[in-house]
Amino acid sequence: MKKYFCFLFAFIFTAVSFAQNSDITLEDLLIKGKYRTQGIGKVTHLKDGEHFVMLDSAKNIVEYEYKTYSQTKVILDLGEFAKISGMSPDDIEEYIFSPDENYLLIGTESVTIFRYSTMAKYYIWDIKNKSIIPLSEKGLQKLPAFSPNGDKIAFIRDNNIYIKDLKSNSEEQITKDGAYNKIINGSPDWVYEEEFGFTKGFEWSADGKNIAYMKFDESRVKEFEFSMYGETYPESFKYKYPKPGEDNSIVSVWIYNIENKSTVKVDTGNETDQYIPRIKWTKDANRLSLLRMNRLQNKLEVLLADASSGKSSVILTDENKYYIDRTLDITFLKDDKFICFSEADGFKHLYLYDMNGKLVNQITKGSWEVGTLCSVDEANGIVYYTSTEQSPLERELYSVRLDGSDKKCLSEKKGYYFADFSKNSKYAFISYSNANSPGEIWLQKSSGEIISLLKENKKFKALMEEKQFVKKEFFTFKTSDGWDLNGWMMKPDKMEPGKKYPVLMYVYGGPGSQSVLDAYGRADYVWYQMLVKKGYIVACVDNRGTGGRGEAFGKCTYMHLGTTDVGDQIEGAKYLGSLDYIDKDRIGIWGWSGGGYFTLMCLAKGANVFKMGMAVAPVTDWKYYDNIYTERFMRTPKENPTGYEEGSVISYVENMKGKLLIVHGTADDNVHFQNTMELIDAMIKADKYYEMLAYPNKNHFMLGPNARYHLYKNMTEFIYKNL
Repeated sequence: MKKYFCFLFAFIFTAVSFAQNSDITLEDLLIKGKYRTQGIGKVTHLKDGEHFVMLDSAKNIVEYEYKTYSQTKVILDLGEFAKISGMSPDDIEEYIFSPDENYLLIGTESVTIFRYSTMAKYYIWDIKNKSIIPLSEKGLQKLPAFSPNGDKIAFIRDNNIYIKDLKSNSEEQITKDGAYNKIINGSPDWVYEEEFGFTKGFEWSADGKNIAYMKFDESRVKEFEFSMYGETYPESFKYKYPKPGEDNSIVSVWIYNIENKSTVKVDTGNETDQYIPRIKWTKDANRLSLLRMNRLQNKLEVLLADASSGKSSVILTDENKYYIDRTLDITFLKDDKFICFSEADGFKHLYLYDMNGKLVNQITKGSWEVGTLCSVDEANGIVYYTSTEQSPLERELYSVRLDGSDKKCLSEKKGYYFADFSKNSKYAFISYSNANSPGEIWLQKSSGEIISLLKENKKFKALMEEKQFVKKEFFTFKTSDGWDLNGWMMKPDKMEPGKKYPVLMYVYGGPGSQSVLDAYGRADYVWYQMLVKKGYIVACVDNRGTGGRGEAFGKCTYMHLGTTDVGDQIEGAKYLGSLDYIDKDRIGIWGWSGGGYFTLMCLAKGANVFKMGMAVAPVTDWKYYDNIYTERFMRTPKENPTGYEEGSVISYVENMKGKLLIVHGTADDNVHFQNTMELIDAMIKADKYYEMLAYPNKNHFMLGPNARYHLYKNMTEFIYKNL
């Protein structure tokens, strides 16, 4: 009897311990950071192609040799720096090398402007003499950039461009018309930054004699305003935000000559209602390239301009019956050629042109897409890129010669690769993950030979095993009109025979996006594991309009967002409901931003399919979102009134069913709180019930003390209560 009792006690103790070990909590995930993956931080590739710089374990800035992955010298000893500068090592937020690698720009006390842009206090650290001086003492600086020979630094302050001369320690102002919410010199306005993906709108020529810069005249752009709470009388924040059909900034391009202090205007044509999404100097210091795009975004031109006169000419035109993809960067080569992306054959590929715009050859081709152009080894005529050739769910690393021959796959495993190459393309840091692994980072030769495995995330992988993470599984199903759609699913490890399980679907769904990827899913992946342990199935489907599968699939929703794409999500839910282990009456859906939009549309158009939904920071009517993004896919409300009407959640409020949680930050500069307010007003008129979480002064990401934990805790409780 005693022996039996001991056995029973041991069994109970083991079972309790097992349950505790397998438990996943939001506190561990979002407060304690227990499930954070490891990276290697910023890597700076040095000009000799044989060395790189990154932080060591003590956060000193250290130089390493690629071929041996060994430390060669300490560039900046933080203890020594602290004594000389009087700053704490923790004050360093950013460092930038001068081209000759003799100086460091040290960024501190940064202030966020929009999603990507910041301004900060910068200091110039003389590496050899171990001395430090401020870049400027007249206010915070933005986007500092060394001249090619390293003797000057251009930067932006108060929407004007300045040059710091390091020899004379003098400061020169080269533009004088900058004014908040009127004129911006050298950096983009809000909508360009958000939708064309850049913050720096000026560049030094290769010889350091000229600076080309963009000027944004946003005087005619309408302001958007929201309140910032916390004081007795809330403060008002105003900024320029162009909505569909409204005026954009008028963008001009200028070239300032350093020697004679003169400025010439570049000829960008007579049309001002257009976009200039890029400027870039060619290898010739006297020739500036610029991209010009029409407002419809279906015609892209490459122009070359003369630095002394500003005269320009079009050398290449790319037109598309839908729209030009956002991949806009050009890579100029030393032999008067350049590489750019195009979807001319229906898939995103790399093309090689000469400087007259004549096609030399198509570098990549096939019924698959190039993901990223990683590097060009000009000495050996080799291009490195990632692609969907193996599967639209994957991104493997490839090499190919500039003439399109000798293509090689350099990846040994299925999954998602990203490569960061040295200046001479001889070495690369490879980041790899798959759907069920947080991934690895290693240093290798361009041939594929591994030099050193840097991060394996062993601790995280052990935690995954301890907590008994389930595997994310992929599936494909066919829509009623014959399209194959990809999806993933996470199921409880030991499912009871005959039991039907509830499903929570995640959706983003926006044009060109992909959520069904053989890549690690970050924090939400852990949250989903927690839900699975509570008896939920979590699933995701990529609808038509998403990326990685060519134009026929990705652009079929042109002019009609919220129709076929939303229908695919509803069909995905119906497919899941048809499986014998899923309860078709307990299907929920959630998403953020564009995914919030899809969630709302699914509750309206698929009212009998979904039991509940959670819409975070949702677009509710495309007329409320920015014009560059929206017009790319929908044109203007005047040109496409039917498309806007059928794509508006508010048009379908009467049909809404299911429990709904709406979440929004009141200071969301991207998807305005206005979207949620307009929806709620319509729901009240239609007598529709909703629950809501508003996050004061939080932007689109809802970051800040306890905010994410509070959000996910409440979403989790909403799921438990309603699904």
